Amino acid sequence: MAPAVLLECEADAMPDAKAELASRAAALTGRETGTARFTAYAEPVADVDVLWRIAPARQRATVLHAADTVERQAVRVRAAPSDAQLARFAVSALIEEAQLTPKPALVDRRGSGAHRDLDLATMLRSAHALEPTFAALARAARRHGEPSALLRAELAQIGRAGEQDMLHATGGSNAHRGAIWIVGLLVAGASMTGDTAHLSASRVCTLAAQTACFPDRFAAPSDSHGERARQRYQVGGARREAQDGFPHVVNIGLPALLAARARGIDETAARVDALLSIMVSLDDTCLLHRAGLPGLHAAQHGARRVLQAGGSSTPDGHTALVALEHALLSLNASPGGAADLLAAALFLDMLAHHDAGGSSASWNICPSTIRRNAPSRLARMSVWSARAIWKSCCRQPKTARP
Repeated sequence: MAPAVLLECEADAMPDAKAELASRAAALTGRETGTARFTAYAEPVADVDVLWRIAPARQRATVLHAADTVERQAVRVRAAPSDAQLARFAVSALIEEAQLTPKPALVDRRGSGAHRDLDLATMLRSAHALEPTFAALARAARRHGEPSALLRAELAQIGRAGEQDMLHATGGSNAHRGAIWIVGLLVAGASMTGDTAHLSASRVCTLAAQTACFPDRFAAPSDSHGERARQRYQVGGARREAQDGFPHVVNIGLPALLAARARGIDETAARVDALLSIMVSLDDTCLLHRAGLPGLHAAQHGARRVLQAGGSSTPDGHTALVALEHALLSLNASPGGAADLLAAALFLDMLAHHDAGGSSASWNICPSTIRRNAPSRLARMSVWSARAIWKSCCRQPKTARP
């Protein structure tokens, strides 16, 4: 059965989701042309069933080299990580994001940022409490083997139970609800890749995005802070970020992290700059909930100024980072959504290091490899657009001619 028909059958069983699923079915099969609507680094395919499995992943991680080269990410796998390993990677990603210092108005080693109910110890307890949840997500995804409505429902049940574990560990504070969704889906995507010979962030995000596109049949109406902000300000939020293939992770966060490393920037500053790169364009519902549009604009403009000053590792960039934090704290605003996406980028980065035997060399593909694996013209257009966003933040101000 063709993928569009499969989706429409699912929609018939769920009338309230029929319109959205029918729209996504058309997008997956490209009915007008009979071809896929590829964006960044989509794999060329001929079989429509294969197309169904990869088309929703609209973005592929790109590597910006020091010479402004966008390199295709490919990870050579020695042994696929087990479910327990995936869970440990997820927990490590949450811990490393929490410990990263300094972050603007976020919990870090210095203190609680704009959060009155959270501190570093609470964040670490929450992360450790979620390890069984991530392991259960991985097991469920591996058992199902591919995205489906049944898998989506099971993952949602596991995620809701994980939220209760988190709240128990934190005394009722929401430390990682967004990360359970974002990182949890990536754990599921990584688990579904199976014992393959090649693994990529693209493949992981593809499977995670397809899973996210199925509705949560048994979810109660959400009244979370993020959902209220999403509806009030008409933004996509974490749900759309996942359904769109995690573009702020694979097209912005990871490229910024890898570009900073390629320029010889130390790891802490590289990760801070990756966070700031995500903040520049993300409609962060955490910021919108806490401080509305003024908070969002302060975060985006302030992050851009840090990057334009050369990044957090430069004296001017550090000064701009301090100013950004002061502005956010004055508004009681915190970029928690961007922090979750940084954790997602760190999770994918850990997968790369694991599959390369602890070396980051697999991220840096030589130019001949790039040419052999050159994407289609439409894919290149999307990649160039992503690079332009990053370059616009880092471009040094022009000096006036005398």
